[in-house]
Amino acid sequence: MGTTINTALDNYITKLLNKADQQQSTLRIQYDNDWPSICYQQNVEQGDWVEWKPELQNEKLSFSKLEQALEIKLDEQYCAYFTRYFSENLPATASRGDCELLQVLSATDFERLQENLIGHILMKRRLRQPETLFFAMTSDDDFILTVDNSSGAVLLERVGKKSDEVLAEDLASFINQLTPRLPA
Repeated sequence: MGTTINTALDNYITKLLNKADQQQSTLRIQYDNDWPSICYQQNVEQGDWVEWKPELQNEKLSFSKLEQALEIKLDEQYCAYFTRYFSENLPATASRGDCELLQVLSATDFERLQENLIGHILMKRRLRQPETLFFAMTSDDDFILTVDNSSGAVLLERVGKKSDEVLAEDLASFINQLTPRLPA
C-alpha cells in the first residue's frame, strides 16, 4: 500500500512551511472574527493580517452523522483528510495548474463543510451522476477537484458535470505529487 493520507498531508505541510522559511516569508491572511482558529499564531483585530500555520486538530471530528443522514459511507482518505488539521486552505501547484486544498479552521467550519458537502452529494444524486466529494478549488472557477466516493480516485470535475478525468488513484497519491505554492 502507498502513503497514508496523514503522511501525505504532513509531508506537504512540512514542504509548504519550509518553502515559506526559505523565502523568508510567512503564511498570512486577513483575520475574520467570525472564523477563529487555533491555526492563527497571534491575536489580532478584525481585518488585520495574521500569520497562520496548520495545527493538528485538538478534538475528534467525524462525518458519521452525515453518513447516517445520507445513508452513505464516505471514502476513508477523504474523512481522514478533513479531520487531521485546523488550517487555512493550502495553496499548491498540480500538474494541471494552481489549486487550493480546502481545510477547516474549527469544529464550526467543519459543520459548514458538511452542510456544503450534503448539498453537493444531493445535487449529484439529482443529476444521476456518480457521487463525488470536493476537497480543492482550482484557479478556474468552473472546475473543482473531487474524490470519487466509490473508487477513491481524484478527479478534475466541471461543476455540475460528470467527470471522467482521473488525476490520481487516491487522495494521498495526488497530494504527494503537489508542489508547495505560497499565497500571492
